[in-house]
This record gives sequence, C-alpha cells and structure tokens, in this order.
Amino acid sequence: MTMRSSSSNGGAMGGRAAGTGGGAVDKEVDYANYFCTYSFLYHQKDMLSDRVRMDAYFNAVFENKHHFAGKTVLDVGTGSGILAIWSAQAGARKVYAVEATTMADHARALVKANGLEHVVEVIQGSVEDISLPEKVDVIISEWMGYFLLRESMFDSVISARDRWLKPTGVMYPSHARMWLAPIKSTLSDRKKNDLDGAMADWDNFSDEIKTYYGVDMSVLTKPFAQEQEKHYIQTAMWNDLNPLQVIGTPTLVKEMDCLTATVSEIEEVRSNVTSVINGHTTLCGFGGWFDVQFRGRKEDPAQQDVELTTAPSEQHCTHWGQQVFILSNPINVEEGDNLNLGLVMSRSKENHRLMEVELNCEIKEASGNPKESFKKTYFIE
Repeated sequence: MTMRSSSSNGGAMGGRAAGTGGGAVDKEVDYANYFCTYSFLYHQKDMLSDRVRMDAYFNAVFENKHHFAGKTVLDVGTGSGILAIWSAQAGARKVYAVEATTMADHARALVKANGLEHVVEVIQGSVEDISLPEKVDVIISEWMGYFLLRESMFDSVISARDRWLKPTGVMYPSHARMWLAPIKSTLSDRKKNDLDGAMADWDNFSDEIKTYYGVDMSVLTKPFAQEQEKHYIQTAMWNDLNPLQVIGTPTLVKEMDCLTATVSEIEEVRSNVTSVINGHTTLCGFGGWFDVQFRGRKEDPAQQDVELTTAPSEQHCTHWGQQVFILSNPINVEEGDNLNLGLVMSRSKENHRLMEVELNCEIKEASGNPKESFKKTYFIE
C-alpha cells in the first residue's frame, strides 16, 4: 500500500526494482531509495488516514464479496496488511500478503491480533522473487503513485499477474485513467518570486566572494540558474486544487485495463488531446490526476462498481492530491480557446521510479487563428 509525502511517493510494495526499460536496477540501492521508507508505521498511518482511499478499497471488497468468498487472493505490497485482512473478512479461503520491507512483521502481528492467521500468510520478499504454492483468483494492490505512474510499482503488479493470476482471475483495481487539465493558480507567481529571490541571493553571494576572496563566480551563474529553475519551475508540485481552478475541459491522456496492460505501454506514455477554455481567465499551468475503477472483468463483473478518484474536489482531498505543472509566465486566454496538447511521460534515466514530462501546447482562438505555443519539460520527483 502506497504512501505519498512532500519528498517521497512510494509504496510498501512486495517487489524488487521494477522494470526500467533499460537494464537491471541494483536491489540494495532501490531498497535504500524507495522501499525502506515504508518500513515505518508513521508512513503507513498517513495512508490509512486517507478516507477516500480507504473507503474505495473497503467498498470494493465488501460490496463484491462474490469475488473473494472461498477464493485465493494475492495482496501485492501489503504494507500494514489491511487489504489482506479485508480480503479474509470478505470470505477468502487463503490470502498471500507479500511485503518487501520489515513492515511484514507488523502486518503479521495485525493479522494475528484480528484472528486471521489461519487465512492470511504474510510473506516478506520481492513479489518477483517469491513463490506461491498455487495460482490465485484475485490480485489486490494499492500501487498508484503521483499522476498514477510515479514509482513504477505497477510493474511489480504486472509481474505478479503474469505469474500467479488464474486465467479467470480478477484485478483490484481493474482499470486506471490519467487526466490533464489547464488551471489557474497563484503558485506560478509564488514560484517565480522564489526563483527571482534565489537568483538575487546568488548575485549578492557572487559579489561577496569576489570582493572578499578574489574569486570571480560569474561563470557558474548560468548553471546555478538552470538548477534553480528546475527546482522552482520545472519540478511538478503536489497541490490540492479546487475544482474552480480548472479552467478548461479535463482531457483523458491514458486509460488502461489492469488485466492486460504491459510494462512497455507504461514505460512511456504519449498522448495528443484538446482542451477548450471555459472563460476569460489566465492559464497558469496544468493539473494532472488519476482515477481507478473496481469493475471485475467482463466474464466476471463486479456486482457493484466502485471508483477511486483523485480529481480536484471541494470536500475530498486525497494524499495523492494533484500534480501541478506551472508556467513561469502565465498566458491570458479567452472562452472557446483551444489548447492542443502533446504529452510524453517517460521514466527518469537516473531513477526509474521518477518521471519526466514533455508538454507541448498550441493555443488557438475559437476562430482557429493561432495564438501562442510553447514546449516545456517537467520532472515528477
């Protein structure tokens, strides 16, 4: 189960370094950078306190007991063990709860305290490396990261599916979608001011070094500016957007069936979409979010469909929030303006769990006349 914070966005997943699209990842490095975060109860508590997340999974399990009663279940990245416990309470015959970190010890204790040790078997290890004595009817996992795919945890779920899910099995969740929409936000001005302040501080620092120590630092001004721009402007930010900040039609940039999705289709996401501006306003950037559905499968559908959404909401913020990609120079737009957007999201070469986003935007007036265009690079870290 997955935790998000201002500096980290990983999951206590039962898996080794997920597929990278380019060579193996050192397991010890991946553990130090990613998995170890999830061995703390403090982080598990953050996730368990997200009512939107908890209600969606709880309702998905208990309103669809027919998928669990008398069945075998694999929980990928069990964390505290709560999804495994719910699966057992819904009537599962056997639940294999796989956890890569020492959180497995706490999960075992929780399972035993709830009297379910005869049903739930907690296995500490990587889901790609462990072996099960049988195939399973259900794979359940909370694998979603910022803007759905940050963390690359779904790779491990795919691996588990391909190895252990019966041909008639179901995935929880069953489907997932990524959304992008134009927004207005004070973050643009705030971050631009932060960047200007950082550069003013550098200029003062550079002058002092030259005055007091006789070293000219000006040759480093450009790389420092690039470094600071990446930090303040190009790095996507967590935000709890209000629906009123969305100034154009949300666009669907990726949709996938968890039963058939492959690693290759999520290593790089490409999408070309159009959003229409809904009023006279200022384009300050873009917001990205996701939703997942619990529908079962066509041959064995859910009796009650359930959706977990991280879309902007006035009442229901999730710990995922939304990812905001800001413009350092906001653009005035009018009702009916068309934004033709090209998005390419790929994995960072330095860390496959982080993402790089290239965003192309061409703005046209309702009449079709070109208005403005730009290309930006962002980092989901």
